[in-house]
Amino acid sequence: MTDELELLRDWDTDAAPLTDPTRAKARYRLLNAIARAQQHSDAAPSRRHALRLATAAVVAVAATGTAILITEGGADEGDHPDRADRVSGTATPRMGNVSAVTVLNGAAAQTGTYEKPVAPRDDQFIYSKRIIKETERKTGAVKTYEDVNWDSVDGSKRSLTMELGRVIWEEPLKKGESVWPPREWSKLKKLPTDPKKLIPYIAGGGPSSSSISDFTAQEWFHAYFMLGELLKWPVLPQGLRPAAYEALALVPGVKAVPGVKDSGGRTGVGISYPESPFAKGKYLIFDPESYEFLGFRDERTSASGDKTYIQLSHVVDWAIVDRVKQRP
Repeated sequence: MTDELELLRDWDTDAAPLTDPTRAKARYRLLNAIARAQQHSDAAPSRRHALRLATAAVVAVAATGTAILITEGGADEGDHPDRADRVSGTATPRMGNVSAVTVLNGAAAQTGTYEKPVAPRDDQFIYSKRIIKETERKTGAVKTYEDVNWDSVDGSKRSLTMELGRVIWEEPLKKGESVWPPREWSKLKKLPTDPKKLIPYIAGGGPSSSSISDFTAQEWFHAYFMLGELLKWPVLPQGLRPAAYEALALVPGVKAVPGVKDSGGRTGVGISYPESPFAKGKYLIFDPESYEFLGFRDERTSASGDKTYIQLSHVVDWAIVDRVKQRP
């Protein structure tokens, strides 16, 4: 297993501040390390922990004042429908090609129409329940997990989370630590709801005057990765989720793959990023007609390397509650 922190051990905290190209390269290596670690998630820390550890380590080594923050992320015509059968691992009804831009902008419009304003208090928790259906490729054996989370709204209290049935207590962030997406509602509210501003904000770790027209391939991958992580967060301030969908539609190379099954057996359109090998088998799944978001598709490999799994997930319930373990 690759430890993200190994990438940082040779850096000298007494060295001069990092240049912009060096920051970009380091950020890209960290993201790739996390992606590789996720392929062996039986032995690796949870993805939430990996992002937290990597971000904390980067802040620690950048003691000269140059902080490297982990942040995350097209537009093309849909892939050939034959590919859908190979992607989902099962025979599926074939659907006509559809543009990724059409699906993502349709999802933004659909979400913007139905989302309701949410304003949790700092002392509250965000409760969410996610169903994960995992199928072993070789045997076809299926396991279903019901992961329930309680996340502190302002990050000052311990959060209780689950991952594939494992219970994890997350301590409040220490000074200098940060994670993506931000746990604190106040930080989420600062994220731009203009897609063209959201992308450079995410890619640069804060407000930026950079233009997406000048983005490199690494920066686009970075933006795509972090936008996907943001969309996994169960509750977002009003306008932010539609903006994230629209931002994904701006990422060059994003594809629409018809015929991808969700965890409920529904046939949808998968949005993928074939430009990166680390995004292989990963999809956001949408209804092909209404563009309603249906869930995520992912793949993972066991720690031994001899088993691979197809993982389908979706959030089935969420609420704002006053304490850990309280249910709506």
